Formats: sequence, C-alpha cells, structure tokens
Amino acid sequence: MPAAAPGTDRFLIVNADDLGLSATVNEGVFAAHRDGIVTSASLMVLRDDAAAAVEALPEYPGLAVGLHLETGEDLRLQLDRFREMIGRDPTHLDSHKHVHESDPGFGAAAEALAAELGVALRNQAIRYERRFYGREAISPEYLIALIEALPPGWTEIGCHPAAGPVPSSSYDAERQVELRTLCDPRVREALNVTNVKLCNFAQVIPS
Repeated sequence: MPAAAPGTDRFLIVNADDLGLSATVNEGVFAAHRDGIVTSASLMVLRDDAAAAVEALPEYPGLAVGLHLETGEDLRLQLDRFREMIGRDPTHLDSHKHVHESDPGFGAAAEALAAELGVALRNQAIRYERRFYGREAISPEYLIALIEALPPGWTEIGCHPAAGPVPSSSYDAERQVELRTLCDPRVREALNVTNVKLCNFAQVIPS
C-alpha cells in the first residue's frame, strides 16, 4: 500500500498496459516513457513479444514493471515466468481488461498474490483513473483536465500506447493517439503547473 500522503499532496502513476503484446506496443510504451509521462508498465508474459520487451528493459531503468495477468494460465505460473524473465518480482499487479474486477474467482486469486508479494493490485490500495480511454477521451486537453482534477493522495492513470498498428487489438488506432498525447509537452507542463508529483510503482511504500 502507499504511504499516507499528507495534506493535499498529489502523486500520479501513469501505467502503460500490454507491454509484450506486440512490437509496436513495446515501442510505444518505451517511447511514452522516454519522451512522455509513462512511469510504469505491465508485462504480458504469455505473449510472443514479451521476451523482446524484457531484452530492452535495461535501457529504461526508471520504468517500473509489473505483471499484467491474463486468464488461461495459472496466475502463479505467470508470476514464475515473470521472475524467470526479469529476475525479480513485479512492482505491481493488474489484469487484462480488468478481469480481476469482473471475475470473483480470478479477483480473489489476484488479491492473494498481491498480498503475498506486498505490491499494489489495480484499483485496490491506489485509486485507479480509468477515463483516459476511448476515441473521445484521449486528447491532450482531456488528459490535462484529468490531471488538474486529481484528488489528494495517489492515483494511477492507465494507458495503452503503441507506435504503430496493433491488428490483434480492437483498440488499435487509439493506441497511436494515446502515444502522441502522452508525449505532448502541454501534458508535462500541466504536471508542473499543478504540482502533481509523477511517480512509479517502485516508489509505493508498503504499509
């Protein structure tokens, strides 16, 4: 869990889902971290491009990496694969299409795993802002408005950037729009103006 935030301090984690889904997603996540405001990412260890993503991670030491859990394989096996690939535990847990919130059995298993690891599970200890999603809600102006309206304490904003087409995804062209928005200098300036502290999941202090 995060440490208590005194007063009106606001802390923001910007987490890119789907790392490992495709080469264009990998490229987009890393670009959004390098040139934008993404601070953390969630790795899909079951996907073919996960190994390539892990190979590139040493170039981005400031990017916290968690586990993006999927159905179809035991959660502990996914954790074991994450440990084998990266050599450490994930900084956080979440799930593809938020299945841990819609499937009670999956959710209970994910909660148990997060408790065992002592890491955050999406929308549990840290407020999750899910409105940065969809064709009408991924412009720089919309993201700036979300940042300006952040409540005190910790918030995670989820995102899905990609540097090119992702034909396997129903959320395809929007990913490239998200990347442009996340790298827009006006968004970074909004963080500075509003005194929102940009953090990653590795900086969350267990309580």
